[in-house]
Amino acid sequence: MCTLCDSSRRRFLKGIAMSAAVASVAPRIRAAEPVVLGHGKHSYQILENWGELPNGMAYGGDCAAVCLDSSDNVYVFTRGKHPVIVFDRDGKFLRTWGQDIGFTNAHGAHMGPDDHLYLTDDKGHAVRKCTRDGKVVLTIGVPNRGAKAFSGDPFNRCTHTALAPNGDIYVSDGYQNARVHKYSPDGKLLLSWGEPGTDPGEFNLVHNIACDDDGWVYVADRENHRVQVFDRNGKYEAQWNNLARPCGLYVARGKEPLAFVGELGPETVAGLTKDVPNLGPRVSIVSSKGQVLAHLGTRTIGEGVGQFIAPHGIAVDSRGDIYVAEVSKTYWGVLYGRPADHELRSFQKLRRIV
Repeated sequence: MCTLCDSSRRRFLKGIAMSAAVASVAPRIRAAEPVVLGHGKHSYQILENWGELPNGMAYGGDCAAVCLDSSDNVYVFTRGKHPVIVFDRDGKFLRTWGQDIGFTNAHGAHMGPDDHLYLTDDKGHAVRKCTRDGKVVLTIGVPNRGAKAFSGDPFNRCTHTALAPNGDIYVSDGYQNARVHKYSPDGKLLLSWGEPGTDPGEFNLVHNIACDDDGWVYVADRENHRVQVFDRNGKYEAQWNNLARPCGLYVARGKEPLAFVGELGPETVAGLTKDVPNLGPRVSIVSSKGQVLAHLGTRTIGEGVGQFIAPHGIAVDSRGDIYVAEVSKTYWGVLYGRPADHELRSFQKLRRIV
């Protein structure tokens, strides 16, 4: 073979090898496939980095709660410098407010049918009803003046608020009480129920509350690993067991509504629970009869796509998309005994796949 022919052959073979090398690398450098949690009709895509915060603005590591108005605008209740951050459903930043209201520790957020927010301040021992632009129109409780611990009187570290179809207001109370309080729409106390314990109708950290269209009351009894169901006057009806420290709770509208439960998961990352899957943190979808239909997130705690740190508040929009608020900064310190060395992700959107 002549030198020229041999040289041409080497160049040809080198070209084939390079093409093969590029082909072998290409699958690794393509954009990652979307991460989908759940299965079947309960499938959701994680929307990474949803929500366009302006330069210099941050959640502060803890998003305690989230609610949505009738236009699917999203209200995130944070423990940062901007207590209420508002987006449209596509994640466009709209406004922020609440800096001058006097919140001590953001905890619960609920949107009434008249598009008023009910914002629960646990360490401030109060619930404030606000307009969508931040005007306080009703306060329940005396801000920063808590009742005696476990006295049954409202409030000592109240946690969340829910509205009955007739406008009655239910407040879960809370970290230093074991009660549910029912108020009239104008803030008059009507009745209370619950005490510490593990029996039906008793609570071990009553952490969240919701109502359905028939007036049933659902209570996240966190440290008893269950959701209890009551009639509108506090009569025990049923309970859903086998939930991993339920924190967030959202009950959809309509007959036989689905419930969406944010589960905090293990209290420690040490010992037997370290790196164990299927214990939370996660979001679970539960039928009105208490049957778990899907777990969204089966991996252990983390910041990877499809992982959670501390689901604390949850809401669902008119299209079935899920919004998850996480108290990541607070819970990271509880789990690891030290603060995180960076701003943790504390808010996620899961888009329903239809």
